[in-house]
Amino acid sequence: MFPSTISQSPCKTTFSISKNPKKPASTITSMATKRSVAAPQRRTMSAFEARVSLVLALASQTSSLSQRLLMELATETVKYAFPRRFESRNLEEALMSVPDLETVKFRVLSRTDQYEIREVEPYFIAETTMPGKNGFDFNGSSQSFNVLAEYLFGKNIAAEKMEMTTPVFTRKAESEGEKMEMTTPVITKRLGDQEKWQMSFVMPSKYGANLPLPKDPSVRIKEVPGKLVAVIAFSGFVTDEEVKQRESKLQDALRNDREFQVKQDGSVEVAQYNPPFALPFTRRNEILLEVERKQE
Repeated sequence: MFPSTISQSPCKTTFSISKNPKKPASTITSMATKRSVAAPQRRTMSAFEARVSLVLALASQTSSLSQRLLMELATETVKYAFPRRFESRNLEEALMSVPDLETVKFRVLSRTDQYEIREVEPYFIAETTMPGKNGFDFNGSSQSFNVLAEYLFGKNIAAEKMEMTTPVFTRKAESEGEKMEMTTPVITKRLGDQEKWQMSFVMPSKYGANLPLPKDPSVRIKEVPGKLVAVIAFSGFVTDEEVKQRESKLQDALRNDREFQVKQDGSVEVAQYNPPFALPFTRRNEILLEVERKQE
């Protein structure tokens, strides 16, 4: 047996066979199959190509964001394009419609040709005091609405955006300390002694008492207890004079109610359900007057 040595390299294998380990007689060299493995060379991206690539990436990201925004816009639009309707008593109410948004929960206890009695469930509100002496002053109501909208859409400790609800309430009250009770998102309440009004947004029910705290100290969070209210509906735009006439009409109608009567020092509220762009004859407004059961 002859000693042999085998040496191997990446490109060839050499076999050396020798009778004498000290003096090799012959060398047999066999070349292995050569494989040319060329390392991939990276081509340097030009400045122009880098800018084009960045623009395309940003365009793709913008397109994705735009699609999400369009979907959100479409979802919100549907709520107004396909509104809900209350049970109507006449042609005026039949033409009214309200956005398909969350509203305060209530149960209708009785109905007449002029009004209905509702049992309203408890809910939470965010309120602020309005500037001016009129409940439907455009500048004062706009300022208050913006303050509450900022809280609703993220100006709070948790920076959380909350959903809109309906309707907008304008409320008259006998005293500043009296709690507000109403239905949906904006409520305006007049402080009788000081000729001040307060506007309130009704909070989405899913939060319960766990509402984020407002950053604006003029915004206050309150819980509104359940109550009984008599409601009369009307269309068009709301004015102070219109509210007085409707309230007086409701007061007169309730005098003949066999089961319910106006609650002493009870609150009076105006509910507005529609956005500013709604046509006057499609708008739903309500006067809500707090009532109580008559004692037998």
